[in-house]
Amino acid sequence: MHHQSLSDFLGRAKAALGAGPVAMVFCEDEAEIDTTLRHALQSGFRCVISFMPPQFEMARDLRARVHRIDYDLRVERAVPRAVDAVIEAGPGLWMFYCYNAEYLFYPYCETRTISEMLAFHAEERRHAMLAYVIDLYAGDLQRFPDAVSLDETYLDRSGYYAQTRRDAARQNHPKERQLDFFGGLRWRFEEHVPEDRRKIDRIALFRAKPGLTLRDDHTFSDEEYNTYACPWHNNLTAALVSFRTAKALKHNPGSSFDIDDFRWRNSTRFAWHSRQLLDLGLMEPGQWF
Repeated sequence: MHHQSLSDFLGRAKAALGAGPVAMVFCEDEAEIDTTLRHALQSGFRCVISFMPPQFEMARDLRARVHRIDYDLRVERAVPRAVDAVIEAGPGLWMFYCYNAEYLFYPYCETRTISEMLAFHAEERRHAMLAYVIDLYAGDLQRFPDAVSLDETYLDRSGYYAQTRRDAARQNHPKERQLDFFGGLRWRFEEHVPEDRRKIDRIALFRAKPGLTLRDDHTFSDEEYNTYACPWHNNLTAALVSFRTAKALKHNPGSSFDIDDFRWRNSTRFAWHSRQLLDLGLMEPGQWF
């Protein structure tokens, strides 16, 4: 299922997308492409789409299960443009997007599929789900200079906080049920991260509808999609554990030589289990038990 371009895929999108849910994986480099795609498939996404340059390798067993689209992620707004196009092709479908070396965790994901979780979320009249991007990093940067290791993986167990999200169109009045979240490597090494890229919140799961578009800051054109909960009670949230920031900090010459170790007093080994993320308060089960 190899498509030479996004337009080539869109010509067959109705059959490819099916009834969803749909996962879109944007591969910026070759780190952990196969494990990211396998994680999406194991989570229960019925359609998995990978966007990557034609020279990147994909495991042979994935080629019949993943829609691969030749795509240049270096062009301006490459990700929002692709997400918007898939939204237009699949109105009504639940969708998810991430980058390579990012892995979606939601409450009880070890025993419940993504479709079960989204069905409950939809029953609560929610059409999008907030995810916190939790930075992962290798413990030994001498052994793992790209900061990626699935066996020796660390995350920050504290240091996360939220600030009021203000509406510039309404004299900076606070937006209802919206917050900007910070923490992890983007907070600890903020001098190396542009100010507009320091947030760790992402509306990673959403239901497509006509006219919906993705903004550059990982929020959507419909403000209700950007809320963390409904007006009545707390809702489910998810965690997107990600090596993306660690990779960038080690690949960027401006920061690479300033960082010898990502670990600090609040680092802890990642157990690759939703229970740990729930215990640390890094996602919320809401009313789902």
